[in-house]
Amino acid sequence: MTISSIPGRPRRTTGKSMEEQGSRQAWVMYLKAGNEEVYKSKHDEIWPEMLELMKTEGIRNYSIYRHGLTLFAYLERDRPATKHQKVSPIQLRWWAMMAPYMVCNPDGSPVQEPIKEMFHAD
Repeated sequence: MTISSIPGRPRRTTGKSMEEQGSRQAWVMYLKAGNEEVYKSKHDEIWPEMLELMKTEGIRNYSIYRHGLTLFAYLERDRPATKHQKVSPIQLRWWAMMAPYMVCNPDGSPVQEPIKEMFHAD
């Protein structure tokens, strides 16, 4: 399954890139059919080193929601990510483990479509 084969999904993303979104970031990802429960169980058992990596990278308040096969992810960062930030070996291992369950790019990373923020209030 590819992103272009998901009914009603755009072939190109619009709006700001993940790096340009700043301290609050939101995006959608996609599950492959039949993998809803295994996706949830993998996150229920998230690796301590993955949580530590997120903390080290300034990631906080990270949530993922599911609607059908669409995943909506939101996080806040203490500092913006950079375009040239190297992907951690821990992240690469996580992606490899999750790849059978998600729609992924050729490099094994999950397809992520940034979502444009339309409103925010603290």
